[in-house]
Amino acid sequence: MIAAEPKRNDGKGSLEYLVKNLDTAERFKHLVDEAGKWRVREDVWIWYLDRHGPMTVGYGARQDRIGPELGFGHVVGEALDNQVLLIKCAWGGKSLAKDFRPPSSGGEVGPYYTQIVQLTKDVLARLKELFPAYDGRGYELAGFGWHQGWNDRINQAFNDEYEKNLANFIRDIRRDLGTPRLPFVIAETGMSGFEEKHPRALSLMKAQAAVAEYPEFIGNVAFAGTKAFWRAQEQSPSGQGYHWNTNAETYYLIGEATGRAMLQLLAAPAQGR
Repeated sequence: MIAAEPKRNDGKGSLEYLVKNLDTAERFKHLVDEAGKWRVREDVWIWYLDRHGPMTVGYGARQDRIGPELGFGHVVGEALDNQVLLIKCAWGGKSLAKDFRPPSSGGEVGPYYTQIVQLTKDVLARLKELFPAYDGRGYELAGFGWHQGWNDRINQAFNDEYEKNLANFIRDIRRDLGTPRLPFVIAETGMSGFEEKHPRALSLMKAQAAVAEYPEFIGNVAFAGTKAFWRAQEQSPSGQGYHWNTNAETYYLIGEATGRAMLQLLAAPAQGR
């Protein structure tokens, strides 16, 4: 949530709460300008299905929310001199085993796998139309961030093949986007934090971490832990655990951690990428 709505736990866990609360204001002050309005970053552009423009709040599942893109965009925007474009492909309630199923896993290719590839290519082909400030100097596909897993961790069959599917997804995305060593960051599906005990949840997170340790992925795939960013319902706008209790701090920190991991991959020796 962006706005601190009193009916939602007195605004706790909202972005507005973070920038106004004495305990967190200093940490998140960079999100607002001198007038107290949400900062707009012209050096970071974002495209998300029906929305596009300079990086600011409102690019979550709904316009009154944020996702990891905000933290990610601020981290990479501060670190990189070049113009940054984030292409966000996100749909709720989707599994890697079915909806994002990569071609190399066999069976029917997931329709949302196909959409990721098609939408990415479409946006890159329409840069001047979508972002009039684009100067036409070309672009580089610099990295891919992956934050998904709930719909696989609640299904035993999907869970059992997650590691295989994720490794294939990385290989196939790189091939189909024409970038063989595309840096790839896996953000952990860490809902419930360190208190999580369910076997499927634990095995899925273990699978995510394991993929980053494959010899072929060393130096070009990273795993970003997220369990520390879990916030309880009492600190959040909702009790939807599968949506991280709609906690803006959680989503921001996930994006921040993913962005830092991506920068480390970008700084790695060329042979690692």
